[in-house]
Amino acid sequence: MERRTIGAGALAVGAVGLGCMPMSWAYNGSRQRGDESVRAVHKALDLGVTLLDTADMYGPFTNELLLGRVLKERRAEAFVSTKVGLLVGDQHIVANGRPGYVKRACDASLRRLQTDVIDLYQLHRADPEIPVEETWGAMAELVQAGKVRALGLCAVGARGGRRSGARLHDATLRQLQRVQQVFPVSAVEAELSVWSPEALDALLPWCEARGVGFLAAMPLGNGFLTGTLTPGEGFEPDDLRARHPRFTAEMMAANQPIVAGLRRVARRQGEGVTAAQVALAWVLARGRHVVPVPGTKQCRWAAENAGAADVRLTAEDLAELGRLPAAQGSWD
Repeated sequence: MERRTIGAGALAVGAVGLGCMPMSWAYNGSRQRGDESVRAVHKALDLGVTLLDTADMYGPFTNELLLGRVLKERRAEAFVSTKVGLLVGDQHIVANGRPGYVKRACDASLRRLQTDVIDLYQLHRADPEIPVEETWGAMAELVQAGKVRALGLCAVGARGGRRSGARLHDATLRQLQRVQQVFPVSAVEAELSVWSPEALDALLPWCEARGVGFLAAMPLGNGFLTGTLTPGEGFEPDDLRARHPRFTAEMMAANQPIVAGLRRVARRQGEGVTAAQVALAWVLARGRHVVPVPGTKQCRWAAENAGAADVRLTAEDLAELGRLPAAQGSWD
C-alpha cells in the first residue's frame, strides 16, 4: 500500500488506516465479537494498513486490550494511535486533563496495548478546568520519557463549544495555536467525508501549511456512504446512530442521492469498485498529508477499505462528487 507521512517527524503509515472503535464501542453492541475483530486487525495489517486508531475510553479500556492481543505478535508492523482525556461514567463522559492523570493513563494504555511505546498519543478532548498547555506539557514529557513518539489533537466535536456564527473548527484552531507553542503537533484527527466536508474550510489548510498530518475520522459517514444501510431499518439503542439526526428514516431517505452519486463514480472506475471505496478515495485526494481512518470490525470491510488506496479518481470524478447535494439533517 502507498505510504503517507504524519507530521514533521515523517512518521510513515499506510495511506488508509483502521478505526478500531466499532469493535468495542458505539456501534451495534450485540454484533461485537472479539475474535472476529482480532481477525479484522490481522487482515488490515496483512494488506498494509498500519495505522490502528483506538482510545482508552472505547469500551472503556476493552478496545486497547483487544488491540494488545494483536500487537503482542505484530507490534513492528503497526503504527499505534491512542487517545487520552476522557473518562466514561454511568451515562456520562467527562474530560480529565490533569497532568498526573495523563501520565498514569499513558502507563495504563501501554500495559493494555502490550507495547513499550505509543506512536501517536492524542488528546481526545481538552479539560475546560485545566489550561490545555498544562495537559499538553504533560504529554510532551511522555515523549521525552520515550513512552510516546508524537502528539496529536482530536477536533472539538460538532456539538461542542460551537457559538452562533462561528465556523465549526474555530475552537480546535484556537487550541492548536496554543499547544503548538508548547510542543509540536504531529497530527489532527477530525471528521471529514463527502457528506461532512467542513474541515476543508480552515482545519485542513492549517495542517497542510504546517506539515501536520490529518487523520480523517468517519470518512464513510458512520457507514451511510457505504450504501449498505437501509432507511427505516433502525439501530440498537446503544448505537450512536440511533440518536444522530442524519440517521432518522426520513433523513436517510433524503440523503440517498449522495450514495447514488458515489455509485455512479464507482461504476466508471470499473468492476468491483464500491461506493465506500470512492468515498475513501475522495478523502485520499484531499492531500498527501491526509489519512482516512474508516472503522470496522469485520475482515471483509477491512479488505474493501484497504482497496480504496488503489482507486484513482479523475478530475471528472472529483467534479461530480463536488456537485453532490449537501447532507440533510445536522446537529445544528
